[in-house]
Amino acid sequence: MTAYDPENIFAKILRGEIPSARVYEDEHTLAFMDIMPRADGHLLVIPKTPCRNVLDASPEQLAAVMQTVQKLGKAVLKAFSADGVTLQQFNEAAGGQEVFHLHFHILPRHEGDKLRPPGIMAERDVIEAHAAQIREAVATL
Repeated sequence: MTAYDPENIFAKILRGEIPSARVYEDEHTLAFMDIMPRADGHLLVIPKTPCRNVLDASPEQLAAVMQTVQKLGKAVLKAFSADGVTLQQFNEAAGGQEVFHLHFHILPRHEGDKLRPPGIMAERDVIEAHAAQIREAVATL
């Protein structure tokens, strides 16, 4: 397996070198909006410490990330009156991973909806509005 690259886009987001719409942060994890959302409220959860993916993450990194994934899953259900949540996580290029920093996608889902195609950038004001909805929901959990 290739070594962790500290210049990946999520490492740059963690360092504040690239802007992001942050929705939740604790000592070990960060959650922020996906700029190419496949559903309204699509966000990402990452550990604050370096690891490429599930295959090289420590048990502590996985536990911290999963606690945040669960919390944010509940928040997006509430924020978007969703019927369910899709979680996505990819490992290595052959497994579909594009950014090599462990991350989970959280996508609020409604009965019968279809995900938007990948790779389409959302308007910044829409992303910020969705982030505000999720922040408000987190505050009430």
